[in-house]
Amino acid sequence: MDEVRPIIGPAAAPGLASIFPPGLQAIYGECRRLYPDQANPLQVTAIVKYWLGGPDPLDYISMYRNVGCAAQDVQEHWHYISFGLSDLYGDNRVHEFTGQEGPSGFGFELTFRLKREVGETAPPTWPAELMQGLARYVFQSENTFCSGDHISWHSPLDNSESRIQHMLLTEDPQISPVHTPFGLVNFLQIVGVCTEELQAAQQWNGQGILELLRGVHVAGGPWLITDMRRGETMFDIDPHLQERVDQGIETEGSNLSGVSAKCVWDDLSRPSEDEEDSRSICIGSQPRRLSEKDTEQIREALRKGLEFNTKAALPPINSQKQGHDRPQSRKDSLESESSAAIIPHELVRTRQLESVHLKFNQESGTLLPLCLRGRLLHGRHFTYKSINGDTAITFVSTGVEGAFATEEHPYAAHGPWLQVNTHTGSWYTHTASCAYLLHWLRIRVLWNPLHDS
Repeated sequence: MDEVRPIIGPAAAPGLASIFPPGLQAIYGECRRLYPDQANPLQVTAIVKYWLGGPDPLDYISMYRNVGCAAQDVQEHWHYISFGLSDLYGDNRVHEFTGQEGPSGFGFELTFRLKREVGETAPPTWPAELMQGLARYVFQSENTFCSGDHISWHSPLDNSESRIQHMLLTEDPQISPVHTPFGLVNFLQIVGVCTEELQAAQQWNGQGILELLRGVHVAGGPWLITDMRRGETMFDIDPHLQERVDQGIETEGSNLSGVSAKCVWDDLSRPSEDEEDSRSICIGSQPRRLSEKDTEQIREALRKGLEFNTKAALPPINSQKQGHDRPQSRKDSLESESSAAIIPHELVRTRQLESVHLKFNQESGTLLPLCLRGRLLHGRHFTYKSINGDTAITFVSTGVEGAFATEEHPYAAHGPWLQVNTHTGSWYTHTASCAYLLHWLRIRVLWNPLHDS
């Protein structure tokens, strides 16, 4: 269980800074620079630290009162800063120390700016649990966040009736990256958004939507402050913004290359009596264990071919506390969850299929128009990566480098990875409906979808 207390550390007692962990001290120093008159801010801290078996990865979340900046039209707000996604200690208790030149831990900490309500004397603590939920996702999945990423949350961030139910991420406008003895730490700010704004970020790109939000005072303003009482989208406030988004989609397409989803695919051309599992390889009667070289080849192939972990939308994250069990190291976690599940690239033959059956959860299915209009029409690719296993479905347009699905053989599988070639040159038109494009591609969407939850 978390507790709230005044901060006790180098921020409060600079003379004692030498006894505090260097990574922690470096971030405190940046906080002191930004808030020199708030040496003892309120702080949420886990009673049992994560490295002692506690459920919350963030050791601390400090909460500051920011008076804003009238000259820049920035309103007063609460500023939350996390400690724990970066390496605070440098002794491998949480993060593997890899040197000073690279990222510290995961390379970033989270921040959040919440509008201060009239008469509010203390910051609400619910953002701290929101940040812990995001941190749990990062630690469990090994997926890091980048500026411009979006997070589908599907619930009011403060558990109220608010329309602010999703998040975008951007660089914090005030906190500079910090060089610590254990590497570099960037600060990514959480920005609460409505469903319509999230969808616009998916269809176009997160950075474009963030820039539009900066120009609308009540929707965020220059410092992208979240107002949980905001009842209108930025498109309601300024209808001309929708035109700018539509134009961006048409000229630039979407930079969302894939999503984590609930998805499966079946080979309908495969004889029903064939029970051989082509998604595994056995030598004798024992499954082949992957060597370190095999593992690295698989990771490199996924990074180059699918871009899973660059601009992927995240699945809904359970904000409830998880169990205390956790992997001992990030390397062990990645190998145990991924390496045993994915077959070495050079040992699996590519199979051409006559017909396939695709199944998605409802939210993933609604992204098919984005896949077609925002990606394939612009000569790009789009991947659905299963959150329940190693299955992946990639739609590719003709000319995508490295694709093994071709116009002659539009359905091809490489182990659990299915590719569908969509012959983009034959139906390149922005006026065609998504239903028409699906019909032309002979893709049948069966709406007995997988459950979202």
